[in-house]
Amino acid sequence: MNTLSNRLVMSRIDMKNRTWTKNRHTEGLDKAGRVIQLLSFVLLSVGLVSVANAGPREQAKRIHDRLTGVPPTEAVLAQMEADIGLGQTTAAANLAMENPNFYNVTLKNFAAPWTNRDQSVFVPLNDYIATVVGMIRDDVPFNTLLSADILYVGAGSLGLPAYSNNNNDHYAQLENQSLDMKTGLTQTTQSSVTGLPPGATAGIWTTRAAAEAFFVAGTNRAMFRFTMINHMCNDMEQVHDP
Repeated sequence: MNTLSNRLVMSRIDMKNRTWTKNRHTEGLDKAGRVIQLLSFVLLSVGLVSVANAGPREQAKRIHDRLTGVPPTEAVLAQMEADIGLGQTTAAANLAMENPNFYNVTLKNFAAPWTNRDQSVFVPLNDYIATVVGMIRDDVPFNTLLSADILYVGAGSLGLPAYSNNNNDHYAQLENQSLDMKTGLTQTTQSSVTGLPPGATAGIWTTRAAAEAFFVAGTNRAMFRFTMINHMCNDMEQVHDP
């Protein structure tokens, strides 16, 4: 087992005794519910449009623009307008989320700050981001984010470099070729591709990107701290013993 794998195994064993493995903020939410929670600015935007007495068509366009960053096709806009006119706003939002930009841009930018200590969105696609995107796409319970033996990789048919513990080439090529994460991601297990035993995996904690960013200076402190910030909405000062 290589050095990275050894570090991940030891960190996983230690974290089992020191940290939570359940994200209460997202427990029991379906995809539509999570997206509305995670992208709350969409609701704000729709509310502002409603106050201005905009019709269903204007509301549909605003929802699509906010969720995907691109305008809808005429056919999609017409269907969303019809859904909103019938009071089925969630159906309209779900239709907007079928656009590839929702996965390749919106969800990528949502998850990217979790993967680095600068909390920047300007980072390459990596296994941490891809796993978050895949879990949302597939309605995988989000309370397993910190515990499951799970990993999302590009489909074998895409001709990408193999996943590696030593570099990010697999995901860099997936992004550089502008491949669609909505259809191009495949769920697998970390234990089947990284060399970690199943019992030593811990969701995004044991992804390559998380290990590279947060397992530093021989301690778990950075990993624990940024997990608290990103997924529990508290920094160390709020969670330490009195």
